[in-house]
Amino acid sequence: MSEPTSLVTDADFARFCEFLYRRTGILFTPAKRYFVDRRLAERMQATASRSFAVYLARLRADTDGEVENLINAFTINETYFYREDHQLRCLTSALLPERVAGKPSGATVRIWSMPCSTGEEPYSVAIWLLENWPEVDRYDVEIVGSDIDTRALGAAEEGRYGERALMRLGPDLVARYFVREETRLGPAWRILADLRGSVRFTPCNLTEAAAMATQGRFDVVFCRNVLIYFDDASRRVAADNIFDALVPGGFVCLGHTESMSRISPLFRVCRYDDAIVYRRPREGEHV
Repeated sequence: MSEPTSLVTDADFARFCEFLYRRTGILFTPAKRYFVDRRLAERMQATASRSFAVYLARLRADTDGEVENLINAFTINETYFYREDHQLRCLTSALLPERVAGKPSGATVRIWSMPCSTGEEPYSVAIWLLENWPEVDRYDVEIVGSDIDTRALGAAEEGRYGERALMRLGPDLVARYFVREETRLGPAWRILADLRGSVRFTPCNLTEAAAMATQGRFDVVFCRNVLIYFDDASRRVAADNIFDALVPGGFVCLGHTESMSRISPLFRVCRYDDAIVYRRPREGEHV
């Protein structure tokens, strides 16, 4: 079979990027042409699609789950434990104390990592709470990790990581929460079963309001380093969906290069010692 990329014209590229944008909210420009062409070629080869037109028709019909395979091929899942840990410090020093003020023992506290990639972020939250929040056993803490990449979710549920993912964790934390395993690719470290069971993983698209609504409402949402891949319209859609996913008074934490103030007027800016975060106004409170 000839190299599929030779069959993708500029017009095909534009049509494909529009299709991917409508499904994910992620916008690829001509500057990313090589990245797109390479992954598109791989999927066309994997499905024995002899032309772009044939492959696009397959995507639109989506009778065999190819759209899911395509999205998995285009998502970026590079992350590690305790990334941007200043927000984790803020979580236990300010955000959770505000959220549980006045709540009785046993009340539910919900935290959402969206997108969660291969699980490092929600597991980091779980470890951080166990290590740094004395109140953790007083409440019913529910941690949910969601992503559009189903392969990443599968890896998250397995909870098995290489040495690079653990580079920010001290040896004592690794010893307490991981078990070393030998694999055909070398040593790996797997999250303890009890800790794996403390995080629930679900597929979800940040730009699909109905899918977001099925997850319920949360006290804190971590949505870091994904909005930078969206255009302005998709960012506004995502911001609206995050707003709806928060309980009144709930917080969203973005990546350090992202600012909700430039995206949506719905949130209040909250400046704490450790981080700047954004809060859905409380009932009766104006932005």
